[in-house]
Amino acid sequence: MVCALATSCAWACAANTATAAPHTNARIIPWVPEIVERRDFIRLFPQAGFLASAARPRDLPPPGPPELAFVGRSNVGKSSAINALAGRKRLAFTSKTPGRTQTINFYSLGETARLADLPGYGYAKVPHALRRQWQELISSYLKSRSSLVGVVVIMDARHPLTPLDAQLLDWLGDGRRLVLLSKADKLSRAEQAATLKKVRAAVGAGAMLFSSVTRQGVEECRDLLESWLEQVVEIKSPR
Repeated sequence: MVCALATSCAWACAANTATAAPHTNARIIPWVPEIVERRDFIRLFPQAGFLASAARPRDLPPPGPPELAFVGRSNVGKSSAINALAGRKRLAFTSKTPGRTQTINFYSLGETARLADLPGYGYAKVPHALRRQWQELISSYLKSRSSLVGVVVIMDARHPLTPLDAQLLDWLGDGRRLVLLSKADKLSRAEQAATLKKVRAAVGAGAMLFSSVTRQGVEECRDLLESWLEQVVEIKSPR
């Protein structure tokens, strides 16, 4: 079923990472939070490793541990942000040709959590039929994924809050989300402060500056996302 995102937002989807998509007919088993020790969350992102790719809703891996989804316009630095958070250089690959990749790429964070890297949107030079297929894939995932616990919306700090960004934020509603203003190193300190103030006024306090080049905001972002996961997974010290 195509949700409101596919019908109300004229997204032109184009991904930044590339991997073949295996087909799976595995039965979806509800994930039950397990009891883990708090130390499992220490250095969680550096444990990231490729898990699977999905080109169609039926290809999505069965829900498991809690997932954080990363979404943004094509060429906003989404792959670079994921690599910076994981402390890796080539975990997520950036395509030199926007619009080439058509999949949601999943990465495991050990046994505790997952990342979902969604195809980028906003690239117009894509056939309409393919664009619609990506719309259905992204909207199906965001609307029905039971293990999704938060969404990171990445915007270019130089060009934040485009009409497509605003449509996505409106569609996400009050769900847990973070606006990550990438490529902040391209702005002066005064421009950074003005941009952050503008975005926070529009979306609330859930926004921060980020640069994969200078590592501005990397630790702060990682700490926040891990705190989201800690709130979902029941954490108890061994007795």
